[in-house]
Amino acid sequence: MRIGIITPIVLLLPRAHNEWEIDATVDDLVAVAQAADRLGYYHLTASEHIAVPVDVEARRGKRYWDLLSTLAYLGALTERIRLATNMIVLGYHHPLEIIKHYGTLDRLSGGRVILGVGVGSLREEFELLGKEFEGRGARADDALRAIRSVWGEREPRYEGTHYSFGGVVVDPAGVQDQPPIWVGGRTYRSLRRAVELGDAWVPFLLGVDEVSALLTRARDRGAFDARGTPLDVGLWPEPVLDVIADPGAVRDQAAEHIEAGATILNYRFPRRSVTHYLEQLEALTEILDLDWDREAP
Repeated sequence: MRIGIITPIVLLLPRAHNEWEIDATVDDLVAVAQAADRLGYYHLTASEHIAVPVDVEARRGKRYWDLLSTLAYLGALTERIRLATNMIVLGYHHPLEIIKHYGTLDRLSGGRVILGVGVGSLREEFELLGKEFEGRGARADDALRAIRSVWGEREPRYEGTHYSFGGVVVDPAGVQDQPPIWVGGRTYRSLRRAVELGDAWVPFLLGVDEVSALLTRARDRGAFDARGTPLDVGLWPEPVLDVIADPGAVRDQAAEHIEAGATILNYRFPRRSVTHYLEQLEALTEILDLDWDREAP
């Protein structure tokens, strides 16, 4: 079992952030990242939206710190904790752009990058960026095949259904043989994409019963048969509970999510201040008797 955090401050989601985060400082963010690193958390996250239209802000959120800049900065100030993109919108980028950006980050951080990816669903943002919305699923699949095929290669070459390239140099390259690829989404198709092209499925806005049902459906249809390794499943325990006030409920909630198939848990905390957040962060490590990976890459 691996435990990570949905990094506060850098992401303000409707009904999911706390008031102190709105005016929190960079020093507050660094304190959170370094505490999570010191306490042995597996990963921290940052998310990607470039420009959220005003009329969808209420359901999509108002703040998304730049994904690459944020992870690069926090990577320089931490030692072991993994840096998870949650999620790169594949349709916004050419595969070589992703390989260059996050291969460089992988090298800078000593091999700590986790590539969380998604297809994307905000049509208005696709249109604003001049990217095609229709057919984005097939393009995302080909982008993932390209990334897996040429990651770490100085002279990448790929011929696919949507992307083809060769005769170029991409230097530096990532230091991991393959970064873990975590596929986000909330549909059966996203699960199939994770099974076929990823290392983990990280659904959102799904209850444990829905997650369990989708995993059972995939197993019953033989979707896992061709995999050489087990598929990890990353879940966000909901509702958000106070670790200090109700540790028993937190243990029970974790057990429920593990029973549903989780091998990765991504935590948020109710908190009044950065100090309270740090207290919650430490308390979770004391009440969950889980043997997650504390070693550096």
